[in-house]
Amino acid sequence: MHNKQVLVEVCFSPRQFELYKEQFDICVVIDVLRATSAICAGIENGVNSIIPVATIEEAQALQKKGYIAAAERNGEIVEGFDFGNSPYAFMDPSLKGKDVVLSTTNGTQAVHTARDMETVVIGSLNNLEALSKWLIEQGKPVLLLASGWKNKFNLEDTICAGAIVDALLESRKFKSEEDSSIAAKFIYRSAKENIFSFLKASSHRRRLRRLNLNEDVKFCLTPNNNRCIPVLKDGAIVKLVHEEIAQD
Repeated sequence: MHNKQVLVEVCFSPRQFELYKEQFDICVVIDVLRATSAICAGIENGVNSIIPVATIEEAQALQKKGYIAAAERNGEIVEGFDFGNSPYAFMDPSLKGKDVVLSTTNGTQAVHTARDMETVVIGSLNNLEALSKWLIEQGKPVLLLASGWKNKFNLEDTICAGAIVDALLESRKFKSEEDSSIAAKFIYRSAKENIFSFLKASSHRRRLRRLNLNEDVKFCLTPNNNRCIPVLKDGAIVKLVHEEIAQD
């Protein structure tokens, strides 16, 4: 039984990605507040694709070509863009079937960092159960990449990564060897009864509260209000069709 177990590990920040990447087939990018929650909301609600770009300049260039473009820096919508990274903005019915360009402070940078991995999927608390189940079905080594805040550790992404680690280890098909994964699991277990209040003191939660974005925060911290698994394909994030990745 033990030989069959595959690795699942947590990387606390994109800055540490190089130390982990070699051993994994699937990378889950997590930016709970708010990029990956917004991406999940958009894809679940019929957005055709979300094109993640690292810089404002790239987003502006695509906007000039006629794309709908969204950009956020430091929690605020960047001037000249249609919207930022609020999940509610991505649920707008007018975006159904459209391609949307997105650039954010942390999340799209993390997707950019992971782009060369064999499979890159988008994780949040919103799609926690569906994603964990899918990862268990794949039975391939999984790296959980927390976007953090400007390459530094943050609590909400670590809690989400810890929730996924917990689910995968419970399946007994996975094992963890890194202290980062053990820490994430225990932080999640401390927080899971009330993630909202656990994160009251977190730095990004305070930032968003100053910007009156508590409704966004509540949405992003609601587990399992979404069933979709967004996947990076040829530079765009689209809805995963479950047959796409062949079973071993």
